[in-house]
Amino acid sequence: MSDTHSPLVSVLVPICNVEKYLEECLESARTQTLEDVEVICINDGSTDGSLGIINSFAEKDPRFKVIDKPNSGYGDSMNKGLEAATGKYIAILESDDFLDPEALEYMYGEAERQELDVLKCNFWLYWSATSAARLNRHDVYFPAVSTEMVLIGVHRPVDVPDIFWAKASIWSALYRRDFLDEHGIRFLPTPGASFQDTSFSFKVYACAERAAYSSRAFLHYRQDNEKSSVNNPGKVFCVCDEHAEMSRFLNEERPDLKLALDPVRAKVKFFNYRWNLYRLAPNLRVQFLERFSAEMREEIEGGNILRADGPFERYGFSQGEFDEANEIAYESDLYGVRSTLEGGGKLVTFKAYLHAGGFPLVCKVIGKKLSRR
Repeated sequence: MSDTHSPLVSVLVPICNVEKYLEECLESARTQTLEDVEVICINDGSTDGSLGIINSFAEKDPRFKVIDKPNSGYGDSMNKGLEAATGKYIAILESDDFLDPEALEYMYGEAERQELDVLKCNFWLYWSATSAARLNRHDVYFPAVSTEMVLIGVHRPVDVPDIFWAKASIWSALYRRDFLDEHGIRFLPTPGASFQDTSFSFKVYACAERAAYSSRAFLHYRQDNEKSSVNNPGKVFCVCDEHAEMSRFLNEERPDLKLALDPVRAKVKFFNYRWNLYRLAPNLRVQFLERFSAEMREEIEGGNILRADGPFERYGFSQGEFDEANEIAYESDLYGVRSTLEGGGKLVTFKAYLHAGGFPLVCKVIGKKLSRR
């Protein structure tokens, strides 16, 4: 392969202290049935044996490229990988995950056949050990895109926005590189941040003119990596930074999409913030709920939270979601207590409300219950 040759797919592998899983990951890239690829390994200042593993692959296979840099975070690593990529398409492979051999061949074939900006597939949830709860399986199929979404065919996501509130899962997809470059789609390079697939995914589907989905699943998404950012409760507000970037992108780079996508962005924020709230320990929920409440008020008063009826049926809030967003915005004391309760009966519930807000909050709860009768 000459230096001037452009491969069909560039596989970006961001790497930081993941020696335990890295060889399996890189081997799955090496053994793809689509051979005309480059694998760009971005070592983000690893202090374990990760760099040695990367170099061993690069020494044996010229398709492996190495970017070795001081630790600067996931977003910066991905951006450096995107700048170095020369393939027609971009694939993303997290360093604790792995691909089935035919993954890239299938995705490349579909992207070419349908002339796509982005192809999104489903994936497998993967555990190193089997479990009776999973019927002694390592893998559980995860339908990030539904059958109904697959049947849409080639479309513009702005017109059919279901993909915006699917799990971001940027690594079970293929992206045309010149599409990403044309629209300036990059990652937020905040050092030490997490959830940086969130704004990237939003930008992709905001700008895509030709997107399609597949129910096929090739990527095995590891669930038992104890170092995963999803298991780090200390990164309380990282998801807020991602949503601030979405707003900046619409305001500064794509104002032509702002009217159509601000309600979509607000709904994505509601889902992501609610997920973040419930993953946190109770003591961390209090500080995050303050931010959640303030931003929901801002979205409501800005006219971005709409009921799912009439012209807003596809991207508005259901009545239950609409009521929940309003409670978060204007009655966060009540919502906050409810978010910490894990059952326990009426006495436990009464004591929780009494402790949080005294008799005024108890009276508010009783009043709301009576008003629903």
